[in-house]
Amino acid sequence: MHSGLLARPPQLAPFSGAASPPAALPCRRTPWARPGLGASTPTPRRLCRRNPCGAAKTERPDRHGFRFAAAGQLSSSSPPQREKLQVAASTSKAAVQLQNGLSLQSSRYVIPEDVRAAGFQIDADELTSMVESRDTERLTEHGQLGGIADKLTTSLTDGISTCEDLLVQRQEIYGVNKFAESEPRSFWEFVWDALQDTTLIILAACAFVSLTVGIATEGWPNGSHDGIGIFASIILVVSVTATSDYQQSLQFRDLDKEKRKILVQVTRDGFRQRTLIDDLLPGDVVHLAVGDQVPADGVFISGFSLLLDESSLTGESEPVDVNEDKPFLSSGTKVLDGSGQMLVTAVGMRTQWGKLMAALTEGGNDETPLQVKLSGVANIIGKIGLFFAVLTFVVLSQELIGQKYHDGLLLSWSGDDVLEILNHFAVAVTIVVVAVPEGLPLAVTLSLAYAMEKMMNDKALVRQLAACETMGSATVICSDKTGTLTSNRMTVVKACICGNTVEVNGPLVPSSLSSKLPEVAVETLLESILTNTGGEVVIDQDGKQDIIGTPTETALLEFALSLGGNYKRKRQETKIVKVEPFNSVKKRMTVILELPEGGYRAHCKGAAEIVLAACDKFIDGSGSIVPLDEKTANMLNDTIETFSSEALRTLCLAYRGLEDGSTQEEIPLQGYTFIGIVGIKDPVRPGVRESVASCRSAGIAVKMVTGDNINTAKAIACECGILTDGGLAIEGAEFREKTPEELLELIPKMQVLARSSPLDKLALVKHLRTTSNEVVAVTGDGTNDAPALREADIGLAMGVAGTEVAKESADVVILDDNFSTIVTVAKWGRSVYVNIQKFVQFQLTVNIVALLVNFSSACFTGDAPLTAVQLLWVNMIMDTLGALALATEPPNDNLMEKAPVGRTGKFITNVMWRNILGQSLYQFTIIWYLQSQGRYVFGLEGSKADTVLNTIIFNAFVFCQSGQKGGAREGDNNDIITGCGHPTTAERQGWSGPSGR
Repeated sequence: MHSGLLARPPQLAPFSGAASPPAALPCRRTPWARPGLGASTPTPRRLCRRNPCGAAKTERPDRHGFRFAAAGQLSSSSPPQREKLQVAASTSKAAVQLQNGLSLQSSRYVIPEDVRAAGFQIDADELTSMVESRDTERLTEHGQLGGIADKLTTSLTDGISTCEDLLVQRQEIYGVNKFAESEPRSFWEFVWDALQDTTLIILAACAFVSLTVGIATEGWPNGSHDGIGIFASIILVVSVTATSDYQQSLQFRDLDKEKRKILVQVTRDGFRQRTLIDDLLPGDVVHLAVGDQVPADGVFISGFSLLLDESSLTGESEPVDVNEDKPFLSSGTKVLDGSGQMLVTAVGMRTQWGKLMAALTEGGNDETPLQVKLSGVANIIGKIGLFFAVLTFVVLSQELIGQKYHDGLLLSWSGDDVLEILNHFAVAVTIVVVAVPEGLPLAVTLSLAYAMEKMMNDKALVRQLAACETMGSATVICSDKTGTLTSNRMTVVKACICGNTVEVNGPLVPSSLSSKLPEVAVETLLESILTNTGGEVVIDQDGKQDIIGTPTETALLEFALSLGGNYKRKRQETKIVKVEPFNSVKKRMTVILELPEGGYRAHCKGAAEIVLAACDKFIDGSGSIVPLDEKTANMLNDTIETFSSEALRTLCLAYRGLEDGSTQEEIPLQGYTFIGIVGIKDPVRPGVRESVASCRSAGIAVKMVTGDNINTAKAIACECGILTDGGLAIEGAEFREKTPEELLELIPKMQVLARSSPLDKLALVKHLRTTSNEVVAVTGDGTNDAPALREADIGLAMGVAGTEVAKESADVVILDDNFSTIVTVAKWGRSVYVNIQKFVQFQLTVNIVALLVNFSSACFTGDAPLTAVQLLWVNMIMDTLGALALATEPPNDNLMEKAPVGRTGKFITNVMWRNILGQSLYQFTIIWYLQSQGRYVFGLEGSKADTVLNTIIFNAFVFCQSGQKGGAREGDNNDIITGCGHPTTAERQGWSGPSGR
């Protein structure tokens, strides 16, 4: 929201006391020339050196999100993590203080030979210790900022050389900007974990005893069949489980790598450019703006009002000012306000953040809410299965034990007797194995992991697994306008200067507009745009002119250049003494210039109606400054409304003079002279209208929350299909004045919230979640959006325009900033939910039938038709292969044609219970009929009649599950034959999952 005005730092001279930096020299392996270096006074070398140690993975702080019915079972990992950080920070600080105490008695600083040979004059440990201890005295000893830059063979204006040999040397001496990663777990470790399952251990023991007794009584190979069969089933189950877990671990490691793909603005070889955070090196000059994460430890070069949040490092919530007097910056901290440049001094495991990460242990609860909920269901079903297993064992064994008691042979047991009891026990244990639906968590994991991988291909980076399932239940999406609904490719298409409105069609010839305006008006307009900007006009490595900055800043600078403005000359001629960066609360940006003739001038730009209200003068058609009368003010307000109704983003530019000494005070928003209004066009993204319509048909309400003028917001909302007949559009000021009772009536009808602040967005999200009981997804790109992103059930950060703070607070990062991608995420979320419903319906049916068949048969016939080996085989295809088949169904468009589940919807619906109970009764009837009448129906006689009958029963049971799997896959669709054999049957048939209440 208003990301276009987030300020990028103007180029400033380094703070006083810095030595003149050397220019970047041609690439060579010999040290760079450093003027005066030989005469510099040697500085003390510190005794204590820190060695980097391995870092462990950290968990994202828990957030208040959508938690189905299992919310109470999820514990927050944030407080313990924060305590560990604070303890580690305290330990680090104490070590630094001890180091400083020892250093007082140390010898003078001596440059290590390897560092000197590489062409540098200071080693990594000295830099790390200086920044970590915030030692300004040691900084002075090294010649202040210029001295440090000199010893790092870098330039404060041109940055480091990108010559490959020099970059390699720099990496060898100072390290790379990566945290040490724990060794990936091998496949055999996952095999070992799978073997720790208690039921598998019991079955393995049964298999061993069965194999031993069977061979002893029946000989080889007849006596080995059951034992080998159980062992084979165990090996197969363990292999599938271990393979699935291993593949998932590899996928999460790839996800961690994706999260590290952060681009940082640096200056290298004299050119402003972007580089990956992992490629950052000591000596780099990094540019910081609001919302950025400080990528390494370093020293402040220059900037305005730079304010850092160091709570992630120290646990202290109070923001920290960084300036010439407090010049040290730490990796992992975040820029809350202002802008600036820093010189990198330490990277990777040598930074404070890297060392603190090494003090943490990997851990935390990685289960998603649905996994927790289904684990509870599995435990309940497992206990029921255990009860029936014990009853089955008692019923099967009582006949043998009763017969021995009757014959007086209770203490005389043969090998056959032991083998029979053992088989009964194996059947009982296997009933437990079949009854426990351990495949439920596996199905959730498979479905989420599969969806996460596919969503990455659809330009959505899932940071939290739970986001996949949560998004499927979303009922409201609160979306930004700029860059999400619109293309974020802005151009100035209209302008009102000196009371004259002109259209800008493509690049202007300087004389085409300049000739129509007074020279003083043009000069003032160019000064305002070229100085009051967070963007920058640079020359790239190919010698071409390029503009770096947000889309809004880029549009304004392009407009100024087309009018004949010269960015470099204007910035050289102008001395900027203060900057008030844009923020979404004030909705304006202001700079103060020192005038050559004395005095100061403030330039302000921002929301058109806000800045215009601060003006009492304007430049007329003759170039004179005249009072802004009511008639002219009304005309300008009409112009703002006209521009806004044409879906143009309106900005007003103004200036005022200031007295000497007033630069230390807050710039008053009054007494300005109006310069002009510009209308910036940001076209709606293709496909947005269709995506909004898809959301509406899916029962998902879309609300636009923007900082733009209400007329602009309404025009865009109408174009996108968000604002409909009967829908309301209100401004943030009016929204804030509403009582809770009024909001309860207003919010369901409200479709557009304009001129809103981040606090308005947060209040809206809280109301929707708590009062309206909605499942809310919210988009955000700015630092101030972080609270709303965390408060929402699912936070969606913009990958292109979003700040690092916003991305860290979000569950999903939309890599292309496209609203259509958000709809795709919702579709995948529904697919996950529906696929798990399919598997639950399938598995519960199998469990119920298996329990009923063996228990009833044991009670009435004294025998179980389904043996341990057979049940294990069925369990393998049900829990593992069934999960693979049903949990990885791709989504289809018809998923978006039904209402969302919402916060209170039942997971196992009435339709699912109908299918489960109906299938169970149908299968049990068939198998019981075969059990009781099979001999007569098939004319079975002789010694092998029971064996043949049990084989028929087993095959009937398996075929029933095969047909039942098709029914579970197709849900409400009664036609389960059409399309069989094709992997996208559900997609072709258009089924959207088990439904109903």
